[in-house]
Amino acid sequence: MRLKRLFWQKLLWLRFRLWQRHRFDQLVLEWVAGRPFLILPQVFNPTLFLSSEFMVSALTAEHIPVGARVLDMGTGSGIGAVFIAQWASEVVAVDVNPTAVRCARINVLLNRREASVNVLEGDLFSPLPGQQFDVILFNPPYFEGRAATPLAQAFYGKEVIERFAAEVGTYLAENGRIFLLLSSLVDEKQILSHFTHFHIEIASQQDVRTELLTLYQLTHKR
Repeated sequence: MRLKRLFWQKLLWLRFRLWQRHRFDQLVLEWVAGRPFLILPQVFNPTLFLSSEFMVSALTAEHIPVGARVLDMGTGSGIGAVFIAQWASEVVAVDVNPTAVRCARINVLLNRREASVNVLEGDLFSPLPGQQFDVILFNPPYFEGRAATPLAQAFYGKEVIERFAAEVGTYLAENGRIFLLLSSLVDEKQILSHFTHFHIEIASQQDVRTELLTLYQLTHKR
């Protein structure tokens, strides 16, 4: 299985270098599940890597109670916020990348979700003092290394997860849920060890050949 995954990783990386890399450097319009998303340069493109699409396809009304207040942490293009807004009464989307914030705001307008989605710029919970949420989503940067560009912040900076784990309990409502997306390309057990104050279970999984994507559901321990 490991050799098979390595083969697909190399094949997809070659495809990216030859035919897709330019889509990170220019304005492109992408479609996800019938919805349009305008992707600005230096913003994570949810169609080139499968994690974002997997997250929004895995989450349903069962996971997002109707009328819930939701936080989409590290929103990027705003894909999570746009899809979740079909159930939530209010979605707050946060990103540290100013270009991603602009991109998400455009996509909220493009998908006519401005009545329920508010996009803020900031480092993790810094723009949210005193707030709590029924659901918190996070597709975090989980690779080790330092981010040299705004785009790289979507991939590198595992210490971000550690800070998120230390702070998130304060912002999660008593009966709230966190949905955290991780990949088999990293040490998931080590990452999850930072969430000692939460009960952890698997909400959904998808094998995308290059990796196994897992959406974890975390709730307060009683």
